[in-house]
Amino acid sequence: MEKLISLSKDNLIVKLWNDASDIMDILSQADSLSEARGMIFRYLNGLEDEYFKTNSEHALNQLHILEKNNAKECIRVLKNFFRSENEKLTGFSALSLLIGLAKKDENACKKAGKGFLCEIIFLINGAKGKAIKELVRSRQLDNIEGKKAASIRSKTLDSYSLEMIEAFKRFKNGYDKDIIKQRNSLKKDIIKFFNASHEDWNDYKWHLKHVISDMETLSALVKLEDDEIRGLKAARENNIVFQITPYYLSLFNKSGRCEYDRAIRALVLPSKTYCANVAYNRQKGINMDFMDERSTSPIDTITRRYAQILILKPFDSCPQICVYCQRNWEIKGLDEAEITKEKLNAALNWIENNLYITEVLVTGGDPLTLSNENLEWIIDRISKMNHIERIRIGTRTLVTLPYRINEGFLKLLKKYHQWGKREICIMTHYSHPSELTPDSLTAVKKIKRLGINIYNQQVFTYYNSRRFETCYLRRALKVSGIDPYYAFNTKGKEETVDFRVPIARIEQERHEEARLLPGVVRTDEAVFNVPRLGKSHLRAWQHHEPIMLLDNGKRVYRFYPWESRIAFADDYIYTDVSIYDYLKRLRADGENVRQYNSIWYYF
Repeated sequence: MEKLISLSKDNLIVKLWNDASDIMDILSQADSLSEARGMIFRYLNGLEDEYFKTNSEHALNQLHILEKNNAKECIRVLKNFFRSENEKLTGFSALSLLIGLAKKDENACKKAGKGFLCEIIFLINGAKGKAIKELVRSRQLDNIEGKKAASIRSKTLDSYSLEMIEAFKRFKNGYDKDIIKQRNSLKKDIIKFFNASHEDWNDYKWHLKHVISDMETLSALVKLEDDEIRGLKAARENNIVFQITPYYLSLFNKSGRCEYDRAIRALVLPSKTYCANVAYNRQKGINMDFMDERSTSPIDTITRRYAQILILKPFDSCPQICVYCQRNWEIKGLDEAEITKEKLNAALNWIENNLYITEVLVTGGDPLTLSNENLEWIIDRISKMNHIERIRIGTRTLVTLPYRINEGFLKLLKKYHQWGKREICIMTHYSHPSELTPDSLTAVKKIKRLGINIYNQQVFTYYNSRRFETCYLRRALKVSGIDPYYAFNTKGKEETVDFRVPIARIEQERHEEARLLPGVVRTDEAVFNVPRLGKSHLRAWQHHEPIMLLDNGKRVYRFYPWESRIAFADDYIYTDVSIYDYLKRLRADGENVRQYNSIWYYF
């Protein structure tokens, strides 16, 4: 695959037709798009028929069932890409472009991107039964039983485990002694810079008063890379807020971006691309509310997408702002954030009068930006509603400001968490293993000692998508008392393109990497959040399907709503990021892209 990515466009076209001369003949002879469609469907149907005929001696029929199954999936995807319905839905025809390539049309050769050509090459080779043997290791267990078979199987499993263990050696979490030492040094510098004390450092209110939101303060404390400086200048020019708590800044590497803080920096330092896209959206009046929360908000501060749970947003800011935030369209700086008690009262009354709701997720913004007194007023109101059996508190302060978990907050949890009647639980958001620190772990332990469950919702981004990187996070979370809950595929927000990962990659991670972990460690579910409708599980064709391949190599998916077996609801058409571009970026960052070979066969 690495060699394929390196080929020029002309050589990719040559490779395509060398691998598929029969398809080239079919398409080059067709006099119309309709005729070509009929001919290529007959060709694909003939392939599929040969794979699964009874008592056939054809070479295709003799292939391993894994190869035949993969071929069946590739054929299905190609058919989807060539359907007239999907051409109408997407406004593009992959088949027309392929016909142009077969007929050596100059415009088609210019229009077809490398990503398109790589996808087609892998799909056609898959459809022809030339994929799996290149990807999977062989296993000789035929006619072997008992202890001998068990021994061979055990050695195979050892090799899987070894692969993961070896991969883990490249990663570190925040419990690493060398990282702790470096971070403590930067912590001292930050304390000195602000003329503070260690007592101040342990007070979350001090951190809120000294949130870093200007490039001058930031660059006085840590070395910024050239691209980071360009991004921060663009943020200032376009009035885009960034906020970093002094605690989270102490997780940076002082002397410049490195392996262990690359993800941390990306989370809070807006890139030039991000700023340019936000500025463009503002100028053009483009709605950045990707989830269309305005259309799922029956009353101010409430979002409802599901039958028995809703979101209550009592505060529209956070101690620090994540660049890829789902709610970047409404999140404000700390000095601007305000939601009136009148609005909250109306929302709480609405919940009280709706007996179909059994759970409330108090989130925002980050509700723990509020004082314990204000937070208790909200929790107390909800706890008096007999139909509410669970209150979730969505907060990232475990990650960004662990000192917020103080005695007052712990008393609040203890007061309203009532065994057998009502659960209080914490929903948090660790994105990367380096965010797990001794201070963060102390906060977790304080909560867990009360019998409170903590669940993690990870966003699967470019910065945690390397081979086994998220597995390493899951393992570190679980031994720290935090249960992996969701792995969100990055949303289709164009301004956050720096973070986006192809759907195929999160599916690959789930099946090839997470599957090697014990079951209690891989408890998170991979999901895609569909606007208005909510989470779609990234499991099978019943939930989503690829319907088109664009000339730039981007797949277009059709998502079906979670209630599709309950009621009629609209589908959702989504354009993904290109697998080719993702792999090229990985390779530029020093990754061995051969480890990702099978990504093309996840749909």
